[in-house]
Amino acid sequence: MQLLLSTWAEAEAYLKTSKGIIMPIGSTEQHGPNGLIGTDAICAEFIARRVGEATGAIVGPTIPVGMAVHHMEFPGSMTLKPSTLLALLRDYVSSLAEHGFERFFFINGHGGNIPTVRAAFYEIYAEQRALKGKDAPDLRCTLVNWWENADVGRLSKELFGAREGSHGTPSEVSVTQYAYPEAIKTAAMDPETAPAGSFYDARNFRSRYPDGRIGSAPGLASPEHGQRLTEVAVSAIARQYKSFMDEA
Repeated sequence: MQLLLSTWAEAEAYLKTSKGIIMPIGSTEQHGPNGLIGTDAICAEFIARRVGEATGAIVGPTIPVGMAVHHMEFPGSMTLKPSTLLALLRDYVSSLAEHGFERFFFINGHGGNIPTVRAAFYEIYAEQRALKGKDAPDLRCTLVNWWENADVGRLSKELFGAREGSHGTPSEVSVTQYAYPEAIKTAAMDPETAPAGSFYDARNFRSRYPDGRIGSAPGLASPEHGQRLTEVAVSAIARQYKSFMDEA
């Protein structure tokens, strides 16, 4: 059940049986020579919808732009300032909380979002308490990175070994190829596996990693790998969602 494809009456009926909602969040940024600019948002949305189907949870609208200032030397990338993203998350959660949602399960596709999203949770708690004191609703927010669980990690290692890397990875490219086979891109990779390392700002990122990859070999990606990764991620995250909802 997707919130955007539901009526207000359906949302009202849902709230009589559950206070939980899944919120996909990603980014709009470069992902190397063959990675789609929407990779992080696509992965989060694609997996979130299937977690919703597996758990009976309603799935909110995808937040497609995140904190990606370090990618801004690559055309097509978009970013929100951390303060903007924090304010957006606060308003999203507060709006839904007004209707009775209390459990917010964010499925994330972009590592750069993590610090801001976690900070936003505490801003939300603090604001609710400041406004309503002890009458504040029992809101709970959690963040799950789709790639960051033991099951996905094991499969990624089996498929790609040390060539997974940390940006423009074959895992995330594979998921997008499974989600959108009509949009598969091919490109030369030289070297096949990009150098690994760190960076500072956007200019430094492009200087060190001119094709946008970090430590990865996304030429290894395939829709078949994407299907396996999606299925493993959905199974693991569905269990996490159920545990989150069952907490006292």
